[in-house]
Amino acid sequence: MSTEKSTEHAPAVTRRAIAEGIEPLLYETLPVLDHGFVRVIDYMGNDAAITQAARVSYGSGTKQVQQDRGLIRYLMRHWHTTPFEMCEIKLHVKLPIFVARQWIRHRTANVNEYSARYSIMDKEFYLPSPEHCAPQSQNNKQGRQPEPLSPQRTAEVLEILKQDATRCYDDYIALMNTDESGHVLNEGTEGLARELARMNLTLNYYTQWYWKIDLHNLFHFLYLRADRHAQYEIRAYADVIYDIVKQWVPVAAEAFEEYRLHGAHLSKTMVAMVQKLWRGEAVDQATSGLSPREWEDFMRVVADPQNIS
Repeated sequence: MSTEKSTEHAPAVTRRAIAEGIEPLLYETLPVLDHGFVRVIDYMGNDAAITQAARVSYGSGTKQVQQDRGLIRYLMRHWHTTPFEMCEIKLHVKLPIFVARQWIRHRTANVNEYSARYSIMDKEFYLPSPEHCAPQSQNNKQGRQPEPLSPQRTAEVLEILKQDATRCYDDYIALMNTDESGHVLNEGTEGLARELARMNLTLNYYTQWYWKIDLHNLFHFLYLRADRHAQYEIRAYADVIYDIVKQWVPVAAEAFEEYRLHGAHLSKTMVAMVQKLWRGEAVDQATSGLSPREWEDFMRVVADPQNIS
């Protein structure tokens, strides 16, 4: 699973539109977690491609940069999404299997994953850093508390995770009767097929894939996975990818941050509450028509804007 650059990626003259900011990132390995990474393999389009699609024009366009910026912000603000689909990006991602199973829920991308039926998995597994070893959240069934476990318990947990992952990999190799290079270990001993032996590996082992997605659906991915409520491990990847996007399409990224990532969507009832507040009327959860959870979300928006996203 090499990540080295090949000679076929040598610089070449092109007539296609390029994005100057992302060019230096092509094929560069951007580390994530302990053994993971993100690499930009290819991309199509730039900020100008979005405005050209919106105007159904060709070539470099005739509008000023400021006009293009205004149009992109208008498109984002009014949810005109198809022009953003004119841009695509292809990433090479190395990530823990449990993160991949969460990630694959975004069914709007093209994915080709490393095959453990064809190849032998590397002996690389994810161990969380101590500050991310936390107990189950008391009010969120799919999250963890912000405070970590005690140092003693954290050390115990990490040792268990390490021992389990190591033992399972050793058994994985023993089941196949081959080493990591595929050479037979014990002549005369039958080996189990790779497609079956792989089921013995723990979910913190690393896999890799190529992931290609258009900008509109990538923004949706980032809206969910770069959010502060997202699981830390997938959020770490989203943060790196968002840094890439800001270099690739800076004007579109600015609009996304303004209207989506750090914006807020209010329900009909919430809008009515804002109107009451504007008129100087008192509002409370009991008479608002909002559930306690909805009221908490509403107050986080109107009373503490820094908590948005």
